[in-house]
Amino acid sequence: MAIGDARREQIFPTLSALQIAMAHRFASGAPRRFGPREVVYEIGVRDAPCWLILDGSADAIRRGAAGRSSLVTTYGPGQFTGETNQLSGRPSLMSVVSGDTGAVAIPFDAPHLRALVIGSADVGETIMRAFILRRVMLIEEGQTGGAGSILVGRRDDPGIVELSGFLTRNGYPHTVIAACEPEGRELVERLGVAPEDLPLMICPNGTLLRSPSNADAASCLGITPDLDPKTIHDVAVIGAGPAGLATAVYGASEGLSVLVLDSRAFGGQAGASARIENYLGFPTGISGQALAGRAFNQAAKFGAELAIPLTVGLLRCHGADAEAPFTLELSNGGTARSRAIVIASGARYRQPDIPNIEALEGAGVSYWASPVEARLCAGEDVVLVGGGNSAGQAVAYLAPQVRHLHLVVRRPLEQTMSRYLIDRIAALPNVELHVDSEIVDLHGDRATGLTGTTFRDRRTGAIRECTSRHLFLFIGADPNTHWLDGCVALDATGFVLTGERAGDGERLPLETSCPGIFAVGDVRAGSTKRVAAAVGEGAAVIAQIHSVLARNVGRALEAARQA
Repeated sequence: MAIGDARREQIFPTLSALQIAMAHRFASGAPRRFGPREVVYEIGVRDAPCWLILDGSADAIRRGAAGRSSLVTTYGPGQFTGETNQLSGRPSLMSVVSGDTGAVAIPFDAPHLRALVIGSADVGETIMRAFILRRVMLIEEGQTGGAGSILVGRRDDPGIVELSGFLTRNGYPHTVIAACEPEGRELVERLGVAPEDLPLMICPNGTLLRSPSNADAASCLGITPDLDPKTIHDVAVIGAGPAGLATAVYGASEGLSVLVLDSRAFGGQAGASARIENYLGFPTGISGQALAGRAFNQAAKFGAELAIPLTVGLLRCHGADAEAPFTLELSNGGTARSRAIVIASGARYRQPDIPNIEALEGAGVSYWASPVEARLCAGEDVVLVGGGNSAGQAVAYLAPQVRHLHLVVRRPLEQTMSRYLIDRIAALPNVELHVDSEIVDLHGDRATGLTGTTFRDRRTGAIRECTSRHLFLFIGADPNTHWLDGCVALDATGFVLTGERAGDGERLPLETSCPGIFAVGDVRAGSTKRVAAAVGEGAAVIAQIHSVLARNVGRALEAARQA
């Protein structure tokens, strides 16, 4: 059963008279009367308020494939418009029009909405649950052409796979339509698009993008905020994995102004995990994307500014401005300034030394196993390389959906993987384990995609050819520290040193060799590579940042007194 049917009362709840009175105290303006069929706000409008209906009604309308509009729901008295984008002022994914007799409603812009959600536990819980479920509902409907962006092209085209993965990881509804299908052909012909312009992306507001990059898609959807270079943040967090998101949640909830930047999507490598089963509090497990999505919404609820996808090109750590000693140079040409820095940039997926691999990335070679990749390889033979827990989770996720899965590892699984995953893999009848083996060659090209792999038994030298259009690589990662430009001390393998290991002088446990710069999560030397450990470090670093900010204020006051 679709979530829109199973949990409709939670998705579109009605506040009681007492709850309405409580909410009214946080409104950003006086009640407004809308005439019959008057537009309250359009799809794609930034900073569209959440409206609480007091009288009359209003219709929520979505735009689906080929521009067709359809009714999502009709809000009545005591119900509120919007979804998670309303918390941060991002462009609306639905339009709202008043009913046949008009409507009276009170507005809540993003700051006042966040104040309501935080200030009233009862109303806040109702609103947050409804907003999150509405986004989930839109994502579900997007898979059948009901909501969100439209992607048109060949389903296994690297551009389509990349865009679909980007939108999926960032929790945005979208539909993929094959250009060879009747609906896809009709769209391409009507829009007059040449084959070289594929793939297409049609944004919810109707904007057409030809062969867009992730950055183009993000700009069209309004995912990436416009950062004011004059703004000074208390904390800038580089990386939106579990450690970075935990830093954002705890920092923003304690009143710090927090900026989080990530070059791809929230969740980091953990966000690509099909199922995390050893994270405290989730005995039945939770997908990495679901866990990261909840953390992302938590951070937005407390007012953290999340800038995705935005790459940090360089950290300047020796600024003369004592008020904002750190400057980040960004991929879009802008800058961001901060009083403290948290390095949570994790690691880059390790690329094995295999000929032709770069040309096949996104054309059969993947570094994660999301629903996008799972749909493409359903019923086929696949090869997966890696013996860690992430690899084990991917095997358990993919095996029930594919015909045969070859698992290629260098060492026995007992040396690298948790016991529960080893037992689960052993029970899968279509998984073939190749121990002490490695991939030595790939077949295919960018146009045709991967067609096969060659792997070698390292003990005997025996070569085996495997026909497969899908190769998943889970072979670890290297620290993502190239952008630090010598600001902090690294160990011999490039991980960031912290605490006593960072050098001479007193250092807080998570502080680097440069005062005011901290490191958490996988990028930190000596860290425990587990989601729970990363979240713990993200929480702990905020207390240490408070100490540094207080110390700097004290020094500034002392300098002013002496002057």
